[in-house]
Amino acid sequence: MRLTALIFCLACSQAGAQVAPVLASGTVPDEATKAAILQRLRALYGVERVVDQVAVGSVAAPPNWSGHMQKLISEPLKQVSHGRLTVEGNRVGIRGDVANEAMRQQVASELATSLNPTYTVSNGLRVNAPAQKLLDTALGKRIIEFESGQAVIRPSGMQILDEMAAAMAQIGGRKVEVIGHTDNTGAREANLALSLLRAGAVRSYLAGKGIAAATIAVAGAGPDQPVADNASAEGRARNRRIEFRVLD
Repeated sequence: MRLTALIFCLACSQAGAQVAPVLASGTVPDEATKAAILQRLRALYGVERVVDQVAVGSVAAPPNWSGHMQKLISEPLKQVSHGRLTVEGNRVGIRGDVANEAMRQQVASELATSLNPTYTVSNGLRVNAPAQKLLDTALGKRIIEFESGQAVIRPSGMQILDEMAAAMAQIGGRKVEVIGHTDNTGAREANLALSLLRAGAVRSYLAGKGIAAATIAVAGAGPDQPVADNASAEGRARNRRIEFRVLD
């Protein structure tokens, strides 16, 4: 039997005037566990910010797993931006950006002490906030648009990328990952491929503006990391986006 598994995307930094949502996904053993976890997330981040993609299925959970998850979903997580908390049984991983080294150690330590000794916490946090904030501010809440179903950047998207190139020039050649995202319309595999092609198109455009291609990694997340509800046209438009993440 599979172990319980959860993923929390901690996209909780400020992006211009827009505050990004927190995505919860994975599989838990029963509705009561799901409800308790979502209630805790909503209490921590706010009801409107939590996107529920948690499923109930045939999975095995360690003793008092639901109680430990509620302890794990705590204030230290709010110090992490562009991050991800993953839980598989009693193995916990945390990654993302924090403001300084002291905060990096403190967050991982507080998460570990909220659990019993049978749990392990892998600390993948990075001190990255100033450079990341610069890119977030440059992008704001704008969407880099492409021609429908293609990896062709529209003129409005080129104007945004001109500003992103200037921002990237200010962070001293640090490596940046460009991540393409889509909505959930159509086949997942096709969307994954399209999101990667679009990220590659952004890299090519930035390279043409003088940003070294070697400093730009690309990834395609397809429809797997929505920031809004795909049930509405507005939500789908927000999910079709390019994300910039400082890597080192």
